[in-house]
Amino acid sequence: MTSSPSIVFFQDDLRMRDNPALAAAADRGNPLICLYIWNPDASGYARPGAASRWWLHHSLHTLADNLAKAGNTLILKTGHAPEVIAGLVRQLGASHLYWNRACEPTALEEEQKILKLLESTNAQATIFHGNTLVDPSSVQTLAQQPYSVFTPFWKRFQSNLTLKPPVRAPRHLPPAPSVKLPSNSLASLELLPRFDWAQGLREAWSPGEDGAQSLLRKFLQAPVQSYETDRDRPDYSRTSHLSPHLHFGEISPRDIWHAADRAARRPTTTRAKAGLTAFRRQLVWREFSRHLLIHFPRMAQQPLRMEFQQFPWRPHPEFLRAWQRGQTGYPLIDAGMRELWHTGWMHNRVRMVVASFLTKHLLLPWEEGAQWFWDTLVDADLANNTFGWQWVAGCGADAAPFFRIFNPIMQGKKFDPDGVYVCRWVPELSKLSPAWIHAPWEAPPSVLQEADVDLGTTYPLPIVNHAEARTRALEAYQQCKILRSRTIQEPVTTP
Repeated sequence: MTSSPSIVFFQDDLRMRDNPALAAAADRGNPLICLYIWNPDASGYARPGAASRWWLHHSLHTLADNLAKAGNTLILKTGHAPEVIAGLVRQLGASHLYWNRACEPTALEEEQKILKLLESTNAQATIFHGNTLVDPSSVQTLAQQPYSVFTPFWKRFQSNLTLKPPVRAPRHLPPAPSVKLPSNSLASLELLPRFDWAQGLREAWSPGEDGAQSLLRKFLQAPVQSYETDRDRPDYSRTSHLSPHLHFGEISPRDIWHAADRAARRPTTTRAKAGLTAFRRQLVWREFSRHLLIHFPRMAQQPLRMEFQQFPWRPHPEFLRAWQRGQTGYPLIDAGMRELWHTGWMHNRVRMVVASFLTKHLLLPWEEGAQWFWDTLVDADLANNTFGWQWVAGCGADAAPFFRIFNPIMQGKKFDPDGVYVCRWVPELSKLSPAWIHAPWEAPPSVLQEADVDLGTTYPLPIVNHAEARTRALEAYQQCKILRSRTIQEPVTTP
């Protein structure tokens, strides 16, 4: 047996458990290089936002520890991945490369460049779909076209779904080659903020594979029992909070699916079974977003529905700043935006409401919101983020109807009826009763005085009037003639 080394190229799969690329390399048995490449010159959506970089630092630290326990070392390199990998192949005579495919357009472009550079070597690459339930390009309509509506995708997905069990984490890995291979230090990547604003993130999260598995166990023990009915309540804690761990690949969707499937097969209540089904459906929503991004890679920069290129957005820097800072005068909006800034995360229901407010109440471009989320979310996932913003704005796949304009007051009363969520993140309103907390400007002056609320001073007045903003939005959408056209981008050929 030849001793030519293998390379595992880590991307958004920073884990040991259910990592098919790592498992295949370990099974080969030859000297093994575990590689992560950071490109400091990346720009746009190829470069993680500030909150994501904080998480990435800690995730890489945890992965390095876990690899060391199994007898290997995480090699950190900087530069452009195709050139770095080609150089290592030539330097070490590596004959086998393994990685799990990432769905981002930049990653897929780099993958093709790597394969092209390997043509001049004796090395062969083996690529796995370790970050999705299935190959995202394998779920197609009967006409062999990509889906643009979720419900038929879900039905087709269910009919085609055959999942292998998760792969166990290797307890022992082949050692690295005897040749000393230089590695950058984690600190030298400068992923952490120069000025420490991350205290809220540290309080809220435990990045890494162990943190992901702990959250999954906790979720399946209790919150999933009421997930179907309560997942839209930001004042409760009924969601899994696994999204950042999924984004960085600290846990695989297949591992989550099988864990939920095992929980559903155990004796349990009808309510819990319904919660587990709803939870797995959310995993397929994630799958759908990747399906779209792979087939329509331009959707990260352009509306999927092409008529929206002519939409009459109204850029307004002061409105954008008020939205970003949680100073719009609408308590549910402001609570969500402050939660985002403090923890790097926001409840999904609130994400929809704040996105609707930006695009429809303020008529600001969805790209502005997507970019802010990209920089501030610890789960800033290109597929999910783009899909969510385009869905709310009405310009994406399976889009919300143009006339669906979330009323932030009614959304607060419905999903935060006691004002618990708002009081947590907008403490200057915490003395107001639930009757007034979602529309403090409607409260009598005596009520505001008793609650120490001075509108315009301690808490802002609404920056727009809801009814007037709704009328403006409907007029703008009619101008765009949304009802007359449903032209979708042309799909591209997938790898």
